Amino acid sequence: MNHRARVVLAATLAGSSLVGVSVFAQTPQAPEMKSVLAGKKFTPAIKGDAQIDYVKTPTRREGTTLVTKITVKNTSNAPIGRLRIVESWYDKDGGMIPGGDAVINGLLQPGEVANMEIRTPVNPKMAQSMLQFTHANGGVPKPHAVKSLDAPKEPAAKNASATKAPAKGKGKAAAKKK
Repeated sequence: MNHRARVVLAATLAGSSLVGVSVFAQTPQAPEMKSVLAGKKFTPAIKGDAQIDYVKTPTRREGTTLVTKITVKNTSNAPIGRLRIVESWYDKDGGMIPGGDAVINGLLQPGEVANMEIRTPVNPKMAQSMLQFTHANGGVPKPHAVKSLDAPKEPAAKNASATKAPAKGKGKAAAKKK
């Protein structure tokens, strides 16, 4: 490379670095980023085995579809992410027949109750079914089948009905005195 080419290359590099500095100096500073979860309590989803109580209603037929409704309750101490139930069907000889599944998108919080519905096309060879519970970060090795799930009761509703009952009694007593 000759001397003139070197001078041109050096001048080009020096000029481009000055342009880069002047462009950098002109860009406004980005606003400060704040955490979305600042000051909020966040419990991460459970990893590994989760615990579920469930109530399964008898499967019923709607046209050419079998519908299984299941109510689930998270009995773990952490939220369960993307709970999924797969229903597998079997024929009389034990051969597997494809079934359906149901998914809760998002988190099922501890103590929370949710309804799930599995819809499966009817196959005349279907004899019995089996449920398999999984979630985004593991499985549910021992789901507990229960007869009913206790829904959380709101104490405010009890207080409101308790205050209404004496009011009715006072009205009847007042009517008797007249």
